[in-house]
Amino acid sequence: MQRSLEQRMAIKFCVKLEKSAAETIPMLKKAFGVDCLSDRQIFRWHKAFAEGREDVNDENPAERPSTSSSDDNVKRVRDLLNTDRRLSVRLISETLDITKTIVHEIVSESLGMRKVCAKLGPKVLTDDQKARRHGLLLLSSLGVYLGLGAYQHLSPEIVPRSGSPMICSPQ
Repeated sequence: MQRSLEQRMAIKFCVKLEKSAAETIPMLKKAFGVDCLSDRQIFRWHKAFAEGREDVNDENPAERPSTSSSDDNVKRVRDLLNTDRRLSVRLISETLDITKTIVHEIVSESLGMRKVCAKLGPKVLTDDQKARRHGLLLLSSLGVYLGLGAYQHLSPEIVPRSGSPMICSPQ
């Protein structure tokens, strides 16, 4: 953005010096190198300044506005994820009728989340959250299922997959 603004100022300067667009292009390419505007853009701006335009700001930027990842859609995705963090991007996409790429962009960039053990969670975990996750992974690899949520305190009562309660006493 800043580089193109500088180039438009340079084009306006060349117009004031009565340089043609063909003379302006090599000067801009030498000054700005690979960041230089295209020849077509240089001709367009040169013509606009030659016809009396004074403002160097672009009123109609070529970029399309991102309407899909609007604040409303971010809120809808956040609310849905707060109800169940195990939802996949595909399921969120189908539920909210938003494309998968936009949902993925909202989840990863706007909400700062990523997949952690088949759940969408914050990208940066606290030490406590890491320890709890590691403990749960260790227990699940041993074939033991915790009847508690991942964010509650561990209890001495552990329920194995068979469903019959088993009491573990500290030794």
